Amino acid sequence: MKILASLTVIGSLTLNLSASPAAAGSIGYLGPAGSWTHQACLDLYGDKDLVPLSRDDLFKDYASGKLERACVPVTTSVVGVTPYLDAVLDLPNVTVVAEYPKMLGYSLLARPGAKREDIKEVLAHPVAFEEVKPWVDREMPGVRKTDAASGGAAAQAVANSPALDKASFGPKVGAAVYSLVSLVDGIEEGPHNVTRWWVLGRDMPAPTGRDKTSLLLDISDDRFGATLASLVAAGVQVLTVYERPSKKTLDTHRYLIEVAGHAKEGRLEEFLAGNPAFRVLGSYPRK
Repeated sequence: MKILASLTVIGSLTLNLSASPAAAGSIGYLGPAGSWTHQACLDLYGDKDLVPLSRDDLFKDYASGKLERACVPVTTSVVGVTPYLDAVLDLPNVTVVAEYPKMLGYSLLARPGAKREDIKEVLAHPVAFEEVKPWVDREMPGVRKTDAASGGAAAQAVANSPALDKASFGPKVGAAVYSLVSLVDGIEEGPHNVTRWWVLGRDMPAPTGRDKTSLLLDISDDRFGATLASLVAAGVQVLTVYERPSKKTLDTHRYLIEVAGHAKEGRLEEFLAGNPAFRVLGSYPRK
């Protein structure tokens, strides 16, 4: 157990580059198009019914029922939790129906005609900069780094730039969407660079025999150890614990506790029946 504090389907695509009105049955992701979350949705669902949305609209439309599903990056092997996990935990009602881990390899995207030696500024999501830092420090130590809201937003900004001295880090789908070219591929690709997405849906999947359950526990610090021990004593295998601020007091925290098994069967079902302090966020096939 570890305790932490804190994408390829392209073919020919015709994609809306700005946020679209969400509709029932649609799959929302953090827009604009060309981000790793866009790529994750393409991997999982193809290009049908995908809706790029701002962060606020994504969570609002999922909470209101306008979206059937929402795809959100929640953890990475480099930085731990993403800036979006707390927004998921803040939802009053949520059902995680799937997880999707993907080993990432970034591309350096620029306008056609640009050469690598022309690049003076690169744009990327802050998490992306952490993930490509070893390569950038070695290969482009003097480049100016500018944060963007997402890989899609970074690629879009490069495409809209009048000069050839800007590039972005992101998936190759950004090149297809924004008519960019890739100057370098496979940057920092490997098992050390993995992002995991949650798919938020409506109905908990049935047990498969190899499942994971995500639990949320909001508790005072002095009670956490004993409560976690009771979960282990019940024969439930704890996989990972992520500590998050409670947003209440310094001596209370929220814990995302991920365990093996399904909430509707076996020892886990029995334990949860007698421990209502644990909120089930979802049970889904373990990847």
